[in-house]
Amino acid sequence: MKKNAIKTAALGWAGLWFFFPFFTATAQENALPPIKMKSDSYSKNKALTDVMRFDNMDYYTTKFTGAALKGTEYYMVAKEIWDGKVKKTDTIFSSATNSYIGKIENDSLNLTVIAKKSSDKSLKIKFLFDRFEIQKEYKSMRSDDYSLRDFGTHFPIVSGKPFYAFAYILPYEDKEGNKYWCAVESSGKDIETWGKEFGIQHYILFEMRFGN
Repeated sequence: MKKNAIKTAALGWAGLWFFFPFFTATAQENALPPIKMKSDSYSKNKALTDVMRFDNMDYYTTKFTGAALKGTEYYMVAKEIWDGKVKKTDTIFSSATNSYIGKIENDSLNLTVIAKKSSDKSLKIKFLFDRFEIQKEYKSMRSDDYSLRDFGTHFPIVSGKPFYAFAYILPYEDKEGNKYWCAVESSGKDIETWGKEFGIQHYILFEMRFGN
């Protein structure tokens, strides 16, 4: 009885050691590095850049990179925040419900974003991907101070978790009338509380997610 027990235990440990390398390898494969978002604002063409600045137009060439992108679905949602509260949420696109968009085929994704005031009380923004493009318009304040910020470049992006890629914001204005955009963006405050923290009456957040 003792010999059989020892033999059975030995086989059990052997099986465990056989399984352990497989488990470790699988865990390493699943632990993919974070996705990175990199953006360049404006154009390399100085004349074109000057025209865009004159017309108060924001322009970003953006690239997402990471092994976790390949084969995943993705979406984008707009959240309109008025007086510190999310008043409207709108799905701009979802590859899960649009077969033409489909899943990401490679470990990178290119995106160009162009935004500007289209009238006194409206904003226009266009998202241009490699295979499709989408244009949206939103109500706005009667102000020319809106600025599009590539918020998603500030931190690693984790597959399966939503993140704010862009924020179309008005500046913080101090008592002397000075206006600050970067102070808001780099404040470390919860992005959805900017309206209350800085007295910003209106801004739009563009949320994305890669993977389920």
